[in-house]
Amino acid sequence: MNQDNSGLQTQAADSSVTGVQHAGHTLAVEDLQTFFYTKAGVVKAVNGVSFSVSKGEVLGLVGESGSGKSVTGFSILGLVDPPGEIAGGSIRFQGRELVGLDDIAMREIRGSRIAMIFQDPMMTLNPVLRIDTQMIEAIQAHARVSRAAAYARAREVLLKVGIAAPDERLKSYPHQFSGGMRQRVAIAIALLNEPDLIIADEPTTALDVTIQAQILYEAQKLCRETGTALIWITHDLTVVAGLADRICVMYAGRDVEQGDVDDVLDHPLHPYTYGLIGSVPSRNRRGKLLHQIPGMTPSLLNLPPGCAFRARCDRQTDACHREPPVVEHGDTRRVRCFHPYPRDSL
Repeated sequence: MNQDNSGLQTQAADSSVTGVQHAGHTLAVEDLQTFFYTKAGVVKAVNGVSFSVSKGEVLGLVGESGSGKSVTGFSILGLVDPPGEIAGGSIRFQGRELVGLDDIAMREIRGSRIAMIFQDPMMTLNPVLRIDTQMIEAIQAHARVSRAAAYARAREVLLKVGIAAPDERLKSYPHQFSGGMRQRVAIAIALLNEPDLIIADEPTTALDVTIQAQILYEAQKLCRETGTALIWITHDLTVVAGLADRICVMYAGRDVEQGDVDDVLDHPLHPYTYGLIGSVPSRNRRGKLLHQIPGMTPSLLNLPPGCAFRARCDRQTDACHREPPVVEHGDTRRVRCFHPYPRDSL
């Protein structure tokens, strides 16, 4: 990444630890559609998203609130409740189709082979059970191990995420932890069974910079050493710049640009990606107004025909009233746009 994008680089992770790509996909999502059927109409929260993540790879799923990032993660794990449902598309995990899989089969995968770290740790933690009880149960639900072995594993993982005095903390209840400490416990629970895929939904938002750096370092180290694939859902480009191998930018329920993280951040093609990067404070001169994308995200109940971003785009033409094509740029880049920026425009 060039020096002009130094503002997008984060010190949150040691640059010597990077995810490694391997042949074959751990997860392949094709044309995923997740709709919510409400009295007001159909909310197309995810509307034709496609991406893949390989063994040992970190994929950054980026976009503003309402772009469909979290719903994509919930869809992969089969956690979309009525009135939402997966209306179409394919989710293949290690070659196995997850769409339409029954609850029993999905429970065997969820928490064991695929783990999720939620933004709100209280979605993971039971407030009336001690931490050791919750962590030991999470291990023994998927593996035949003794309580002593499960306790030792729980203790080891708590140390990994930066929790001191793990024996004392294991005997505590969630309400005895700060918000940041609860999030670290939630991250530890996701790591317990050494899953093949982790979906992390903005898990470091509540953490201070020092602990965030430690978590990001451990996440990269996990991917490198065990081959775990990681999908990191965030709106923070600085985190993605230092953590991810590839990036998938989402807008209004669709993937609009994908590619190697340095390539996308140095040479954005889609006008939305261009606007996101241009609004980062460190890219602007002192005393100069920050760049902002005009307008608002369209309602997912009433998406405009054609490109959903066209009303906010200074490059839109009549062609943008039609559905934009997905255009391949080399082996690793793809963009959903009629009028992408030239590679060296930023």
